[in-house]
Amino acid sequence: MEYILKFMKIQVIGCFFITLPLTLVAAQVDTVLIQSSSMNKTIRCVVVKPDGYDQNNENRYPAVYLLHGYNGSYSDWIKKAPRIKMLTDRFDVLIICPDGAKNSWYFDSPDDRAMQYETHITKEVISFIDERYNTRKGREGRAITGLSMGGHGAMYLALRHPEWFGAAGSMSGGVDLTPFPGKWEIAHHLGKYGEQPDTWKQHSVINMLHLTAKLKMAFIIDCGTEDFFLKVNRTLHERMLYRNIPHQYTERPGGHNWEYWQEAVDYQLLFFGRFFSQGEFN
Repeated sequence: MEYILKFMKIQVIGCFFITLPLTLVAAQVDTVLIQSSSMNKTIRCVVVKPDGYDQNNENRYPAVYLLHGYNGSYSDWIKKAPRIKMLTDRFDVLIICPDGAKNSWYFDSPDDRAMQYETHITKEVISFIDERYNTRKGREGRAITGLSMGGHGAMYLALRHPEWFGAAGSMSGGVDLTPFPGKWEIAHHLGKYGEQPDTWKQHSVINMLHLTAKLKMAFIIDCGTEDFFLKVNRTLHERMLYRNIPHQYTERPGGHNWEYWQEAVDYQLLFFGRFFSQGEFN
């Protein structure tokens, strides 16, 4: 398969649980309900377990948190990219697909108490999963990635909470919100860009790279060459190079669609699998 690869590697540089059936042939897929105290509601989440997973044995599995995009839901990945079931087996990991609502962008809205998805993922979802599944509980056993809105969300959450994640990725991520002031209802949560430009900048991944000084982290970023987010991803890559932040950056032919993401997730899980087995932060 023809592709363009840009690679950088620099040395300096109260809950309750139920299982609900999905219309998929997979005994190893759970749908759980997580009580969100921060938003006063229950929120669904998919957990994909590798073949042979046994809750009663002592094996501990690394976890990859896989976030959906705008106008999506917790079930998008398992329905539209069911190959992630195969990837859990290949890399012997748990894949967790939380719900980020239609348009949360995975941050805590300063104005909307019903949109506190940063708190939900980092406090409520992770603690729920670690209490009920055989996970490796340190940051060296936890990664996060996602597509589009979820690509922004994964990088945003990892940069703000490096104590939870040892590796992070983005697929076609909206890593800079500021070029899109009228899009995807972002203004509903941050205010109008013309009135709150600093708030928009503070919530954009591209302006948060200084936070990598807290703890070392393994990063993988990719975007399609026909994607409307390509320019902001290239800028993020350039800024990471300037700051000597180790990361892998890839461009491949493709647009902003599931055809691209079904392929991209393979590369992302390969990267995380290597991180889990070798503990590589560079």
